Amino acid sequence: MIYSDNDTIAAIATAMSDAGIGIIRVSGPKAVQIVDNCYLNVGKKHDLLFHAPNTIQYGYICNQKEEILDEVMVSVMKAPHSYTREDVVEVNCHGGMMIMNDVLQVLLNAGCRLAEPGEFTKRAFLNGRIDLAKAEAVMDIISATNEFALHNSQKQLRGNISREVIAMRKEILYEMAFIESALDDPENYDLTGYPEKLRSKLATVSSKCRKLIDTSEEGKIRKEGIRTVIVGKPNSGKSSLLNILTGEERAIVTEIAGTTRDVIEETVRIDDIVLHVTDTAGIRQTQDTIEKIGVEKAKKYAEDADLILYMIDSTREIDEEDTEIIRMISGKKLIILLNKCDLENEIRVTEQDIVKLMNQECGDSYELQSVDSCFYHIENKDQKIPMIKTSMLDQEGIDLLKKSVSELFLHGEIVPKEEMYVTSIRHKNALQKAYESMMLVIKSIDDGMSEDFFAIDLMNCYQALGEIIGEDIGEDLVDEIFSKFCMGK
Repeated sequence: MIYSDNDTIAAIATAMSDAGIGIIRVSGPKAVQIVDNCYLNVGKKHDLLFHAPNTIQYGYICNQKEEILDEVMVSVMKAPHSYTREDVVEVNCHGGMMIMNDVLQVLLNAGCRLAEPGEFTKRAFLNGRIDLAKAEAVMDIISATNEFALHNSQKQLRGNISREVIAMRKEILYEMAFIESALDDPENYDLTGYPEKLRSKLATVSSKCRKLIDTSEEGKIRKEGIRTVIVGKPNSGKSSLLNILTGEERAIVTEIAGTTRDVIEETVRIDDIVLHVTDTAGIRQTQDTIEKIGVEKAKKYAEDADLILYMIDSTREIDEEDTEIIRMISGKKLIILLNKCDLENEIRVTEQDIVKLMNQECGDSYELQSVDSCFYHIENKDQKIPMIKTSMLDQEGIDLLKKSVSELFLHGEIVPKEEMYVTSIRHKNALQKAYESMMLVIKSIDDGMSEDFFAIDLMNCYQALGEIIGEDIGEDLVDEIFSKFCMGK
């Protein structure tokens, strides 16, 4: 069904900064007429209405007094063969902010309404050109910060997720229809042995659903990056590590304890992984009011982190502050860095001391596994924690750190994979609801329940999958999704 909003909308579609070319996009039933009223060809005539669709015309944009504002190229696309399935006109003008805003204002004065964020793509969705999953992929492509995020979003725009979801819905719909028909017309539909057949079918479909859900954690990490927090006592080398990872003197490094009093945040790229790194105040007991606030912030950031880099000064003996840090980061994804290994004659903390501390404070039986002379694993049944001997002065151990990040989050594989990843929390939650509904059907079959019980959970599954592609979804959620889009898209 074609979207019923009769407004013709306009917005600047290119970046809001000075550039060689700027584009103002117009969409709606009066798009061509409104732009034509503001357009003059080289012969100073208004003639856009007479040109064939999918053509580009050269001319000028003028104000109501027909005073020329800019030299332009105008693209005309007629419904339904356009991005929104409405008439669309794109005015290519010079890309200065002043001239783009002037051209936009002329179009608004001529009868357009300023488009809301994402309204062009919203109209494409409501007019049936793309489903909701593809619409969300459009914004993901725009906001992609690495190669994986871009490739995965492109695959979603091509319909990879949508095809999987539609195929699962088709399977579920068939079973729902069969059950309903059998219950309404038992003389012509035999349900003997059907529960076993349904169970087998759901085992296959739920396996596909589970596979998509299982990609979500890694997909989110690959797309959004890893929230990484560097913790440790003052002067353990935290700020030096941040400077090495960023490749610049981002944090102040001195011999004075407590130099870092607030958090410092930087984005670091390791091949195709993005780390959102936070350097925090050294954790210690202090009477300094400002430093105390920094320490509390450090604890809060560590609590919310995906990854903790625990920096230990190996020339200083373990004390109560180390004990507090170990308690604070227990159970988190963790890499331990035994720093200042270049000062061999001053080493007071060994890898065995760290294992002893963890066993003492975490109440579990960790064991030390040596990988090489500078690289260890601290392991128990639930965790494998890399521990690396480092020197921030000589930049030793940095390559091992990068390798460990990859192994912890991406199983050592940094290059993008070919399979589809779920990167949207909304999609993951909908898939989870669908999967749980299928599990309830399987439980009902195993418990010997009647077929009418199956239909309820199958319907819930069908609707949950429909949320991903925009079926069975409320107007409020649609508005919320598109409100996060940029203007002009």
